[in-house]
Amino acid sequence: MASLKDLKTRINSVKSTQKITAAMKMVAAAKLRRAQDAAESGRPYSTRMRQVIGNLASKSDTSSAPQLLVGNGKDQTHLLVVMSADRGLCGGFNGTVTRQTRAEVARLQAVNKTVKLLMIGRKSADALRREFGDFYIDRYEGLQGTSVNYSDAVKISEAICTGFKAGEFDVCTLIFNKFKNAITQEITVNQLIPAEVGNSEVGDGDALLMSYEYEPEEDELLASLLPRNLSTQVYGALLESSAAELAARMTAMDNATRNAGELIDRLTLVYNRTRQANITSELIEIISGAEAV
Repeated sequence: MASLKDLKTRINSVKSTQKITAAMKMVAAAKLRRAQDAAESGRPYSTRMRQVIGNLASKSDTSSAPQLLVGNGKDQTHLLVVMSADRGLCGGFNGTVTRQTRAEVARLQAVNKTVKLLMIGRKSADALRREFGDFYIDRYEGLQGTSVNYSDAVKISEAICTGFKAGEFDVCTLIFNKFKNAITQEITVNQLIPAEVGNSEVGDGDALLMSYEYEPEEDELLASLLPRNLSTQVYGALLESSAAELAARMTAMDNATRNAGELIDRLTLVYNRTRQANITSELIEIISGAEAV
């Protein structure tokens, strides 16, 4: 059985940890509102961009359409853009991205595809480096948080476009955590190249019935909009991932604070019982000594 001094030391240690987790929870909660607003504000623009491209693609001649839309006719080499956090203490946020990446790599390798990885965020990059370090073509850190810059998304999308045009890969897929609410984050896998322009991206049913005439021609517009759409999708994913990370950290720190409180209660109970047992033992010894005299 632990001594009273050991129990007291552990109780004080857990109390100190509880103060740290409570402070981290409050910081994450304060930042979450701003990050959530940014993520939710960016969704309409991203959705409308994909709707416009979908409408243009439906009228475009696939034989002359840009390769960013229809691909290069091959799917042998796949680039996975993996987006995780730079810091930990956010529950299963990074673990979910890492597991999904492993699953995607295993699925592609099972059909003899070549896989390359572009890592955004330090945690998953470090976790996967031993297994797939040879697949890395680049890694970015320090891009997420409450002040995500569109210029960073443009830099990433330009690197993706340059690699695609150079024939370094045929298909590009983005893996990230999408913010749903304060306690839920949804792992999301979006194909960036060739661009996904299914009917599911079009909002309500009335939009399907609308017909537009574009000037200049559809192919020319697509050539201009597709690189911008790529930047928009990457930027939206950065916003979603940042908000999801803060939400996961707030929830994880709240759980840690609660668990610390329960542990303090249990340790305090053990401390009191041990103290009472020591007092009782001393009283018995005193009484026994008095009776012997």
